[in-house]
Amino acid sequence: MKELSEVLKDWEAVIGLEIHTELTTLETKMFCGCKLSHDDAPNTHVCPVCLGMPGALPVPNRRAIESIVKAGLATNCAIQKHSMFYRKHYFYPDMAKNFQTTQGPVAFCMHGRLDLEVSGRGAAERPECAFGENEAKSLASASANAVGLSRQMADGLPEGAEVSDAALGGMGSYDTAGLAVPERRADGSYSVPIRILRIHMEEDAAKMVHVGGAEGRIGGAAESLVDYNRCGTPLIELVTEPDLRTPEEARLFMEKLRRIFLTIGISDCSMEKGSMRCDGNVSLRRRGETGLGTKTELKNLNSFKALHDGLAYEICRQAEVLESGGTIYQETRHWEPSRKRTVVMRVKETADDYRLFPDPDLEPFDLSDEFIEHCRAELPELPDAKRDRIEREFGVKRADAEQLAGDPVTAAFFEDAAAGLSGKAAQTVANLVVNELAAYLKASGVALGESGIAPAQVASLAKLLASDAISSNQAHEVFEAMAASGDDPEKIVDERGMRQVSDAGALQPIVDEVLAACADQAQQYRDGNQKVIGFLVGQCMKASRGKGNPKLFNELLRASLS
Repeated sequence: MKELSEVLKDWEAVIGLEIHTELTTLETKMFCGCKLSHDDAPNTHVCPVCLGMPGALPVPNRRAIESIVKAGLATNCAIQKHSMFYRKHYFYPDMAKNFQTTQGPVAFCMHGRLDLEVSGRGAAERPECAFGENEAKSLASASANAVGLSRQMADGLPEGAEVSDAALGGMGSYDTAGLAVPERRADGSYSVPIRILRIHMEEDAAKMVHVGGAEGRIGGAAESLVDYNRCGTPLIELVTEPDLRTPEEARLFMEKLRRIFLTIGISDCSMEKGSMRCDGNVSLRRRGETGLGTKTELKNLNSFKALHDGLAYEICRQAEVLESGGTIYQETRHWEPSRKRTVVMRVKETADDYRLFPDPDLEPFDLSDEFIEHCRAELPELPDAKRDRIEREFGVKRADAEQLAGDPVTAAFFEDAAAGLSGKAAQTVANLVVNELAAYLKASGVALGESGIAPAQVASLAKLLASDAISSNQAHEVFEAMAASGDDPEKIVDERGMRQVSDAGALQPIVDEVLAACADQAQQYRDGNQKVIGFLVGQCMKASRGKGNPKLFNELLRASLS
């Protein structure tokens, strides 16, 4: 197959995401009082409601409704005051009652938006032809020809249960006027707005365990087990508009959404455990065309890498099929990371297949202004606002500020460690948190709150670095010792005799000695070989037994050789 960069020059990928997030911070299930369980013995937290026993009546979880409203407010959605729960029928062992309780055409949250900042190598995935007037036409045609989930569900309702286009907020005829388009900057980075169609509430299905199947799949399994503990878990599903154009944009969108949900505290967003997972819809069309191609869906992508790589493969696969005269079929496919390929799971269902109708056991929801404002008042500072404030108040680089702001615990740790600092000193703290601390936590497999590392220790280490008392290489050694012993970095440095000498008067004799012993290299530098200065600095460090300040050695060497 062709490389992705080559394919995207001729073909436009139209990508939409469906992101499922379990509300793991709640205590009970969506429609019953069963405990939310992830690690308990199978089938120990079930009841007649979540098992669908005859006569069992569901009762909505108020805190789950609060959580989805907060999710909508945090993603710039319009909160719908009137909505309903529907029954979505399908027959599979993971849902004992043979239907899933979900929302209908009008969800709690409609028509939001998140803005992405794409930079570095990822920005290069979007070719130059995908900007400006061409992209404006592309967005308009994709929206005009897309069959939105809300409209599709409304059209599939039984006669007499029609939902007006006004109730959908205009979803039947997309307003394509004034669509924002991506803007590429001089450094190759760009910003792109991604519209959100809806966020709706539903219940999760049970967990299927296929024993003996490759990569946990049903194919080749000796037996399949069902754990109904997960059945009925409150789940929100966010559906984007078809605004994404590259796998990198899809990855960044999901990363950003995860940071928001972690910040507002509605989920642990663990992709490894399945509490956050993504389905990716992708179709191809020749650049300049206005019609949409046939889409395929990649199901249950459970990592950012899987999302990116699965979409990249599927884009290249579809291009190969189309260029050879083949046909793309609407189907659900599975990404196999070990084989780096997608395989067919099933032919894609439509809304008609689910026999959607309003749930007769659940009254329509009417959210009051007071309820919505209560949810808004409980929202914390969101990641984008926190990033901008850290960048502005502490003078930290934007990329580092974004990484710090992405996790509430990390952000609070940084602000404690950098209290009263700005500029170079605050940036030094940020470097330690983003690099040394993050690497240590990943290697040790512990959470920040359980690591025993205090903000004051990191602040002390940053002070040693900023004053050139130790080098960056020494900082790594001190950090490891600090994490292991709990000692203050100052104590560690003094006990190990690691303080650098930064007195020019004390280091100049060493420089003179090295230049006398390395006359050939000194002449090479004078003849224009700038790289040899690294060798000379190394000789000075060796002569000082590692205690000289390498930056100062560099300055003294250059002055002596000029």
